[in-house]
Amino acid sequence: MPIYAYGCSSCGLQKDVMQKMSDEPLNVCPECGKDTFAKQLTAPGFQLKGNGYYATDFKDQSKAGCAPCGSAASCPVANS
Repeated sequence: MPIYAYGCSSCGLQKDVMQKMSDEPLNVCPECGKDTFAKQLTAPGFQLKGNGYYATDFKDQSKAGCAPCGSAASCPVANS
């Protein structure tokens, strides 16, 4: 079951709640009882690994592109 981050805009309560994807989102804050409890946007808790994903494309530093612009070895920023 996924874990969702919720936050209350009235009292500031932040809470992680384990819910089924089919469950209705929570609206009422368990702390203050107001209808200001909503899901928050958070970073995903997984990482893509294996061939074909960007995180593994440039493991060999000699083949790595320039960090500021992302271009290859002919980058004017990296070669200055």
